Amino acid sequence: MSQNTAPRPPSAAPGGTAASSGTLFAGVLMVVIGILDILQGIAAIAEDDVYTRVGDYVFKFDLTSWGWIHLILGILVGLAGAGILKGSEWGRMGGITLASLNVIAQFLFLPYHPWWALFSMAISIFVIWALATDDTSFHKSGTA
Repeated sequence: MSQNTAPRPPSAAPGGTAASSGTLFAGVLMVVIGILDILQGIAAIAEDDVYTRVGDYVFKFDLTSWGWIHLILGILVGLAGAGILKGSEWGRMGGITLASLNVIAQFLFLPYHPWWALFSMAISIFVIWALATDDTSFHKSGTA
């Protein structure tokens, strides 16, 4: 008994170049966002008057606390981005988790730097999408 299915062309195979290109771009974005978060954290730790509060916000933290949060998160995001660029599975899973945490942190940081927070949230959402839709690592291990 045989099946009458046509073979797939190489470009239509799961995990093609578009998925791997998106993952590569997500890794580069994570390294860049990690470095920028580190610089943002250092600026908030060094000078309390670098950022001014825009309006009143429900979630209030000391600016020095935000500096430490951004510094630590930036280091972790950058390391996960480096792991993604090396092709490791822990980098991919950590990247999704840390990009999600970055969205939450940037949302809470909105009153201090609204435009940058919105831009960083959009980048992190793209990273989550790119890493979650890349299924090349599942096909390498034999599970589908």
